[in-house]
Amino acid sequence: MTWKERIEDFHTYLKLELSLSEASQAAYLRDIDKLHRFIRDIQTSEKTADQLSHEDLQAFVEWLNEIGLSARSQARIISGVKSFYRFLLLDNQIDDNPAALLDAPRIGMKLPEFLSVNEISNMIKSVDLSDPLGHRNRAIIEVMYGCGLRVSELCNLRLSHVYFEESFIRVVGKGEKERLIPINPPALKSIKLYIEGTRRHQPIKQNATDILFLSKSGGILSRVMVFNIVKKHAALAEIKKNISPHALRHSFATHLVEGGADLRAVQEMLGHSSITTTEIYTHLDKNYLKENILSFHPRSQKKA
Repeated sequence: MTWKERIEDFHTYLKLELSLSEASQAAYLRDIDKLHRFIRDIQTSEKTADQLSHEDLQAFVEWLNEIGLSARSQARIISGVKSFYRFLLLDNQIDDNPAALLDAPRIGMKLPEFLSVNEISNMIKSVDLSDPLGHRNRAIIEVMYGCGLRVSELCNLRLSHVYFEESFIRVVGKGEKERLIPINPPALKSIKLYIEGTRRHQPIKQNATDILFLSKSGGILSRVMVFNIVKKHAALAEIKKNISPHALRHSFATHLVEGGADLRAVQEMLGHSSITTTEIYTHLDKNYLKENILSFHPRSQKKA
C-alpha cells in the first residue's frame, strides 16, 4: 500500500472509530504528512510507512528539533506518529511497531492563565445590556465560566439541552461523549433573558434552529467570534492578562479546586478522560497557597 492509501485508512479510523473532531483529524494528518515529506524529501527514500524502522523515526524526531520546533510542537507531532503506527499495528498492516520506543522531548508543565473571581465579575458587569447582543454576550461569559465549557462545546450547545427546571445542561464534548453539568442561577437567568429577547426576534438559519447561542446573522457562532467577545469584555473590564475563552474554563476549574471541590467531580464536569489532566489544577492551588504563605506567614516574611 502507498503512503496515500495508508493515510486515507488512518483518516477513516480517526473519523469513524475515534469520532474525533475535524480539527483533530486535520492535526493528525498534518503530522503524518510531515513524516512522509521527511522520508521522501530529506532522506530521499522511497520507503513506505510499513518499511520504516525505529532509526528512521528517530531521525525524523532529530530533524524536528533541528528545524527549530518547540518542545511542545515536537511532542504533539511525535504523539501523532505514535497514534498512526498503533493504528497500523491494530489493522494488521505491520507486525512490529517502530514508534513504540520513540522518545519525545520533556515538556515543562505550563500552568494555564486564569482570572480571579473579581476579574470574572468585572467582565460580566462590562456587558452593555442595552446593546442588541448584550444579553447574548453576558450569557456566553456566564455559561463558559459557570460550566467550564470548551469553545467548541459552547458553540454547539443546543437549546434543547438546557434543562431549566433541573438546572443542568447537557454537553457534547470530545469524541461525542456527553456529560451533564450543573448550571448556576445567574447563568440560567442570563440565558432566559437572551432567549426571550434577542434570540426570539432574530432570523435563524435552518442549520441553527436548535443552537442556543447564535451569531448576529442567525447562524452558528464560530470560535473566532467567541474569542472576540471574550477579548472585548476583558478589555472593557481593564484586565491586563492575555486571555482567551479557555481562560474562563481554567478559572472555573481553579476556583472549584481552591474552594475544596473533589478532583473527581471537577474531572467529570470538565470532561477529562484522565484524572492526570485535571491534576494540573492542584498545582495551581499549590502555587496559590505558596504565595499566601510567603506573603503572610510571619516566618516567611523578610524583616524590614
